[in-house]
Amino acid sequence: MHPVAPPFLPKALRSRIARTQQRYAHGKPRPLLGYLALSTTYSVGALTLGIIARRRGEGRITTRDLLLITVATHRLSRTLAKDAVTSPMRAAFTRYTGPGLPSEVNEEVAPDREHEQLGHAVGELVSCPFCLAQWCATALVAGQLIAPTVTRHITSTFTAVAGADVLHFAYSALERAEKKAQEET
Repeated sequence: MHPVAPPFLPKALRSRIARTQQRYAHGKPRPLLGYLALSTTYSVGALTLGIIARRRGEGRITTRDLLLITVATHRLSRTLAKDAVTSPMRAAFTRYTGPGLPSEVNEEVAPDREHEQLGHAVGELVSCPFCLAQWCATALVAGQLIAPTVTRHITSTFTAVAGADVLHFAYSALERAEKKAQEET
């Protein structure tokens, strides 16, 4: 990855940023400036949502809400990062590498994005449910504080889907166990 610092910065600072990126990356594509841009975007967004929530002062988070948000965050982040149906939203930054778990796909950063700071960082973010979880949780918590009724509907829906996923996997495991038992007899 060719380290690129914003051209509006002084030459000495751009040079220092380039050296830091090269030293950190060891020749691997590590988009530090892209990560910085995403971290800044996240921080500004979270701060803005916090200010709005404080001014509106409508919602609060109960233990029940936190449980719903936790399970909904898991399901929403997997839906955004792994579901085949949401792949068009990731396609500009990722490349399909094959099937994943049931109803999921595996993707990696698109080769044409590997040498772009922001494109590479976004590709990593949108294809990683662990990475997206923080963004999803922040949005759901802010939603709970700003528009609690609507957010409870959303978190309840994603929590129900997560529960259904568990039941689908349990049912499949029972089917496999039954088939194996029949084959052994």
